[in-house]
Amino acid sequence: MTPTGGDWFEALAEGGAGTRYRYRISADLAVPDPASRFQPDDVHGPSEVIDPRAYRWENTNWHGRPWEETVLYEVHVGAMGGYVGVTRRLKESAHLGVTAIELMPLNDFSGSRNWGYDGVLPYAPDSAYGTPGELKTLIDTAHGFVLMVFLDVVYNHFGPDGNYLSAYAKSFFREGVNTPWGPAIDFERPQVRDFFFDNALYWLMEYRFDGLRLDAVHAINDDPWLPRLSDRVRSSVEAGRHVHLVLENEHNASNLLESHFNAQWSDDSHNTLHVLLTGEDESYYGAYSDQPIQKLARVPAMQRIVASWAPRLLSRG
Repeated sequence: MTPTGGDWFEALAEGGAGTRYRYRISADLAVPDPASRFQPDDVHGPSEVIDPRAYRWENTNWHGRPWEETVLYEVHVGAMGGYVGVTRRLKESAHLGVTAIELMPLNDFSGSRNWGYDGVLPYAPDSAYGTPGELKTLIDTAHGFVLMVFLDVVYNHFGPDGNYLSAYAKSFFREGVNTPWGPAIDFERPQVRDFFFDNALYWLMEYRFDGLRLDAVHAINDDPWLPRLSDRVRSSVEAGRHVHLVLENEHNASNLLESHFNAQWSDDSHNTLHVLLTGEDESYYGAYSDQPIQKLARVPAMQRIVASWAPRLLSRG
């Protein structure tokens, strides 16, 4: 591959949709594309070329729904039978009064069963759940039922199995800095920032998701990146289209809700109730084990701070 400046390299090769390919790093290491669109043989196999324009969308006039109409139902795609299984349940969800479903992370992970938080290829919807075309059919069908579709995205770490970036792009990660789940990603590097900017737009534009839920942003350790992400999204989507950005942020900071994000998960209410109901006080539950009743009493006051951004209940399904 030929250097092109800015730590980028390029090469041209023949290969249409369906072509399998890898990058040869050394004599004994060939890796998938870090921006692979599909991994039919899981995270250690070759990437497959996908034609992003092959799918013919039916609901082309869909522009989403305003945030104040949002009633979220969280879905684990694997537990519902893959993309096809979720598609079959959309009509039922609409009849329940749900206005949006949120898919737990789809970025390709090792194996066939996972919560989704061990993903290592952020652009590849996991093949254990179906094909990219089936995922687009799910979203297209949802829009036909006037349902929004959100995606849970993980930008704070990579999973432990299949993370080949660490073998050939060590500077993608901050040396000596770790999150609870692995090495911290270095968002101070423009190439890294752009990798995830483009990923957010990829899901919103190519797959036409209506919103993103950003997992554990408190572990990103780069506060300026979040408003920049929001600005990039807002400036890229067409006028009149409703696209919603939701945070999971254990810092409970409200400043990001003032102009850049639509809502923030109220983890304090969940964690306090969990301690009261189970007595568990390990890991982050330890912060809620002391005087949990008093902490629970504070939750309504905290929720009022963000009430204008989250007027309806966010439900876990």
